[in-house]
Amino acid sequence: MSNPYLSPAIPSPCYVLNENKLIANLELMERVQKESGAHIILALKGFSMWSSFPVVRQYLKGCTASSAWEAELAADTFGREVHAYSPAYKDYDIEVILKHCNHISFNSLTQWQRYRDQCTAAGVSMGLRINPEHREAETELYDPSAPGSRLGVPAAQLEGVDLTGIEGFHVHNLCECDSYALERTLAAVEKRFAKYLPQLKWLNLGGGHLMTRQGYDVDHLIAQLKRLRETYDIEVILEPGSAVAWQTGPLVSEVVDIVENNGQIAILDISATAHMPDVLEMPYRPAITDAADAGVKPFTYRLGGNSCLAGDVIGEYSFDHELKPGDRVIFEDMIHYTMVKTSFFNGVEHPSIGILRSNGEFELVRKFGYEDFKARLS
Repeated sequence: MSNPYLSPAIPSPCYVLNENKLIANLELMERVQKESGAHIILALKGFSMWSSFPVVRQYLKGCTASSAWEAELAADTFGREVHAYSPAYKDYDIEVILKHCNHISFNSLTQWQRYRDQCTAAGVSMGLRINPEHREAETELYDPSAPGSRLGVPAAQLEGVDLTGIEGFHVHNLCECDSYALERTLAAVEKRFAKYLPQLKWLNLGGGHLMTRQGYDVDHLIAQLKRLRETYDIEVILEPGSAVAWQTGPLVSEVVDIVENNGQIAILDISATAHMPDVLEMPYRPAITDAADAGVKPFTYRLGGNSCLAGDVIGEYSFDHELKPGDRVIFEDMIHYTMVKTSFFNGVEHPSIGILRSNGEFELVRKFGYEDFKARLS
């Protein structure tokens, strides 16, 4: 069968990770680490499919966590370095994180001052997230440097502050960006924070480095990282999420019914709002295997989800053939920033999770049922 995702061995709905594609991404990152001297860690907020971690940890240095629970997941399932950043920590968060983390970045001076003694006692390296006040993200929802952002400390707020105990800075303003966006960001960082950099042990450049996207200038990235590391004699850390799982697998769905209302509407066994919410939040239009824009191919359908939300609509697509119940619709590139955002809204069937192994065999690693839905609430 030419398309492995049409195999009856794969249930619908199901997220399917392609192991070979994951390994290809990781091998590229291994090259970046080797040639630049930088360290790459996995951002769990973008990809936390821990059944794949036996493969991922062969290449990456550890994980970065955005919460106490993510820190526990990293320690429990990955087993290498754990770094942490959150917009704000509660006492409970700090207690958990300090058991598991090597590095912690604070979002404000007040948070650092509140918890620095505990971090020092635990031997955890402390950093501050800085705001370079330089914008690169194209989507407002994902722009940490937008005016009024709650994320990171502007340079003006550091003037006159005794930063004894701060060993690193954390900067993150990219979102699926190229290496030239990083170069511009580094220029902004060096312009505003240059006097602090020689005093630091590490600089975390956050995520958004989409080095595994076709056409990305990997050599330019390596040159930027080498220059930074050598200029300031500093450990450089990157924490991509999307880049790790970029184009590594689809969300497999199927048609449940066809209805008519100002055109043909195909109702699927997945939900945009519950299973790929960025379709509505960004919004964006996902790619579908062997489909095109409306009107390009002979048969056009509006694709809708199976929740009761009126706006649970993915968009209009055209196909080479008429759709009928049971036909598969394959949404491409649905592994990063998708599985991590799903919900059990409406109690609709949650997609299973599987891995298409390197040998071509499919492994079902998780199937969800009523008990999972019930356990969500009480």
